[in-house]
Amino acid sequence: MAVVPVRRLALLGGGFSTDDDGLLDDWVLGQARTSRPKVCFVPTASGDAPAYIEQFLTAFQPRHCEPSVLPLFRRELDDDTLRTFLLSQDVVYVGGGNTANLLAVWRTHGVDQLLREAYGLGTLLCGISAGANCWAEGSHTDSFGPLTSLPDGLALLPGSVCPHYDSEPGRRPSYQAAVATGVLPAGWALEDGVGALFTDGVLTETVTRTPRAHLYRVEPDGASRAKERALPGRLLTEAQ
Repeated sequence: MAVVPVRRLALLGGGFSTDDDGLLDDWVLGQARTSRPKVCFVPTASGDAPAYIEQFLTAFQPRHCEPSVLPLFRRELDDDTLRTFLLSQDVVYVGGGNTANLLAVWRTHGVDQLLREAYGLGTLLCGISAGANCWAEGSHTDSFGPLTSLPDGLALLPGSVCPHYDSEPGRRPSYQAAVATGVLPAGWALEDGVGALFTDGVLTETVTRTPRAHLYRVEPDGASRAKERALPGRLLTEAQ
């Protein structure tokens, strides 16, 4: 009987681009299906910013993994090679930036469908900020300047996502208002420092690199109000 791959994705409230301790990145690598995973960084949301790519390589080349980068603004791979490349990855790590632009570029190049295929085959999908937003049905974003709701995404994760819940002014009330009024479905709000792992769309682990940071479940509560519920998370330490 064939073994059905486990479908998993992780939302990150930090990582190599924001933290010096590397705890969330080490946690991500620990979720991979192999001991020396192939990790592909997808910097589309930043316009393939060279400094961002360099940050990733500096952080991951010393780790026990095989890092690579998928640029799309100066694409080098034909369709068949691109598919083979992405489906060979154990982890796809999507960087932050503009969520709306990321989705548009992915669709232009067919990357959205390739990521769906990779997800179904057991590749761990993860990312920070826009790289967390993209997996859900909708998200809270500054893609258009002011904070707003984007009812768009790959919908691999049911509901919506809001990153930077505690660190950017206006995030908390604006996201709650969107959920309360039904502009966005109920979803997950990440404070900086949190990691959340979902298996087949169900939350299976929450971790944090700092005791103060939490993952929240945000749901409508009637009369155009929303309620948030902080979820417990395992504290990551450098000894783990």
